Amino acid sequence: MLVVKAKIKTAVPGYNVSGDLAEALNAKVEELIKKAAERAEANGRKTIMAKDL
Repeated sequence: MLVVKAKIKTAVPGYNVSGDLAEALNAKVEELIKKAAERAEANGRKTIMAKDL
């Protein structure tokens, strides 16, 4: 799990955060990281940078 539920709660004080939100957000983050890695590789790098997002 890349996303911490407690940190989501910190970002939206006053709201409850369901477990499935954390799981869905985690899936999106993993997808973004994989796409960024593909972009870095396509550009001949082994380092993933913010610009790859």
